[in-house]
Amino acid sequence: MATCFWWRSCGAPHVRLVLHDRGLCRVAGSWAPGRAPLRTYVPGRGGLPTTLLRTNSFVGGRWIPAAAAFPVLDPASGAELGRVADCGAPEARAAVCAAYEAFCNWRGVSAKERSSLLRKWYDLMIRNKDDLAKIITAESGKPLKEAQGEIMYSALFLEWFSEEARRIYGDIIYTPAKEKRALVLKQPLGVAVVITPWNFPSAMITRKVGAALAAGCTVVVKPAEDTPFSALALAELANQAGIPPGVYNVIPCSQKKAKDVGEALCTDPLVSKISFTGSTATGKILLHHAANSVKRVSMELGGHAPFIVFDSANVDQAVAGAMASKFRNSGQTCVCSNRFLVQKGIHDSFVKKFAEAIKTNLHVGDGFEERTTQGPLINEKAVEKVEKHVSDALSKGATVVTGGKRHQLGKNFFEPTLLSNVTQDMLCSHEETFGPLAPVIKFDSEEEAVAIANATDVGLADPPVEEGAERMAEKAEKEQKQHFADQRGGLGVTQREHLGSSSPFFFFSHRRKHSS
Repeated sequence: MATCFWWRSCGAPHVRLVLHDRGLCRVAGSWAPGRAPLRTYVPGRGGLPTTLLRTNSFVGGRWIPAAAAFPVLDPASGAELGRVADCGAPEARAAVCAAYEAFCNWRGVSAKERSSLLRKWYDLMIRNKDDLAKIITAESGKPLKEAQGEIMYSALFLEWFSEEARRIYGDIIYTPAKEKRALVLKQPLGVAVVITPWNFPSAMITRKVGAALAAGCTVVVKPAEDTPFSALALAELANQAGIPPGVYNVIPCSQKKAKDVGEALCTDPLVSKISFTGSTATGKILLHHAANSVKRVSMELGGHAPFIVFDSANVDQAVAGAMASKFRNSGQTCVCSNRFLVQKGIHDSFVKKFAEAIKTNLHVGDGFEERTTQGPLINEKAVEKVEKHVSDALSKGATVVTGGKRHQLGKNFFEPTLLSNVTQDMLCSHEETFGPLAPVIKFDSEEEAVAIANATDVGLADPPVEEGAERMAEKAEKEQKQHFADQRGGLGVTQREHLGSSSPFFFFSHRRKHSS
């Protein structure tokens, strides 16, 4: 039977929670604000939209402060943008209770009404798109044009799922007994915990939350500590759209409390589903927590995408594709190409033109400056990882073609870097850099390229470049078969953007090793 059930009925007795010192009180079946004072936003940049900037958690339709707050920093300048409620495990459990109570009503809301509310949320995102983009740039450093693109991409998920909400169909199946039929109904799971990353602080929320709300589930969102303002701005718009209290909840917390909050959310018996985007190491921990209560889990973890250029490729087109594939958000996306595999016949020409394109087209700077194409990395730890990969490669024989060091603008800026003479024993060949580093590996044959590309236990997207329709189709089919044989993710041929609101997004981590 395809029907999904929840183990505890919505009429079950509720736990009485009293968290006066944390600003939340659960009394007599409703959520009420406690006595903790409201925190105010302290702007670190001029021109940010104060109407959407919220600093408290959003639980049960109310803005709830916490006993402590943590700073959110502008990665470009290091200035403090504001201080946000630092929620802990008690607040996380209270948010789950609020979501569970709301689920008892939300699951019964008609598909048409859920669709209408999601559409209103989408409309409000479009109406406030410029302000939402400014928030993304301020807290993540992403260039404003990219932030504006993310907001449109983010809003499209709400639009798509507002339409899909009306298309949750059941089925009637013939059974072995000719006088009987099986009726299949699809039911919402319950409370979904959504844990999102900092590199797409808006889109990774709407991709997950739009689907959950359309299906009749309620959610508790735990945003990344670097970028909580985007999640809270979405909560403000959800509230304005009329999303019922408790259906969309946001629990921000500092890195110090993230472990406890994550464990509380993933072990709570009222939670039915966990969706996480982040590191493989953290994903393993959350999977362990979820296993004890056998929760359903969806995870998007590490990537290590190769970009393959064959001799038959058009060099200019290959370079254009490489630029788009590598340097979006300064290389800080899960599907950015991490390794450039270039066949020997075209290698030197590709490297030369790639270096010229980097020097000509990429401009490092503050994300709010119109000329900027490369903003800062999210924090100094991210810069240190890029430095480590470059240093390791150089110590093993790689050559810096361009870049290779921190940028003069500040500690979180790094020069777009191109390395040649890269070999498979270097860190950048088998670890995800997550920064503006493009290592080029020369190969001889197609078989060698496939072997190098598959020498990883993670995968999200592989965009090879090929010329000629017949050979392109042949390689795509061969490569896709290899993807499934080796348990990797999505494949794009000559096109970097193979993802969208209507496309499924999948990947494999820690694939099976094949023995000969």
